[in-house]
Amino acid sequence: MPEKILTNEDLSRIVDTSDEWITTRTGIKERRVAAKGEDTSDMATEAALKALEQAKISAKEINLILVATATPDMLFPATACFVQKKIGATNAACLDISAACAGFLFGIEIAQQFITSHTHDTVLVIGADKLTSITNWTDRNTCVLFGDGAGAAILGHRGSAHGVISTHIGSDGQFSDILFMPGGGSRCPITRDNVDLNLATIHMTGKEVYKQAVTAMVSASQKVLADAGLTADDIACVIPHQANLRIIEGIADRLQIPLERFYVNLDKYGNTSAAAVAIALDEANRSGRIKHGDYVLLVVFGGGLTWASTIVEW
Repeated sequence: MPEKILTNEDLSRIVDTSDEWITTRTGIKERRVAAKGEDTSDMATEAALKALEQAKISAKEINLILVATATPDMLFPATACFVQKKIGATNAACLDISAACAGFLFGIEIAQQFITSHTHDTVLVIGADKLTSITNWTDRNTCVLFGDGAGAAILGHRGSAHGVISTHIGSDGQFSDILFMPGGGSRCPITRDNVDLNLATIHMTGKEVYKQAVTAMVSASQKVLADAGLTADDIACVIPHQANLRIIEGIADRLQIPLERFYVNLDKYGNTSAAAVAIALDEANRSGRIKHGDYVLLVVFGGGLTWASTIVEW
């Protein structure tokens, strides 16, 4: 996580909002903001190095680097290539994944396919986003939601351990216009004529996103539970996308899983997009919230629309 903290009180001096307004509607109290010159690849690299240290392997043992991000350093080359250079993973192929907030779990599924097909043995999956670089700081409905950060995981063959048990990914392009960034791509390049229109910032229809997010994440969770032959009672910890506390409460209610079994850190970081579930997974692990043998359910939702779910035996 970047060092700089932006609190709700800080935001109230930028736009017409308050700590009470933000907290009651989102559950967010503060978020992190990348420093000037701190790029998505820099945060991704820090997360990757911590994962390598925890896995007790060298960067040269990595066969594939997947970086899930909506805010790459540049359109090309892939941000994964910058990470490869910074960590010295000279034996890895590199590519980025564009699945918005669902990107990290898309990466887990892609990594699993490469591993089970014996194409690659060791895969580094990173979720990293610098959402403050595409935030419209004059829009109080969206600027209060987002922060920066990165998280990483290393997947590989683990002998008799189960690891990833079941996964599910999905998309619905019919709703591509409720959470998107209209400018900056080939359809609408940023020019002198449109630079003041905030087209290269996040645009969101909040109520519709909420409805679709709850429905999609509940359905995705139920599917991986059924595929794994498990019930909600078997899950020791749920790590949901960290976007809005109301969404998490809605999922808990529909899945009939007590909110106490959900790991929530959005009050500290806000919505960090593809990084959110990876950061929460790392924190849950390091804090002892999840233990060896636990079943952990991860579920995410993002623009596209995209959604994904994964059950891991820790």
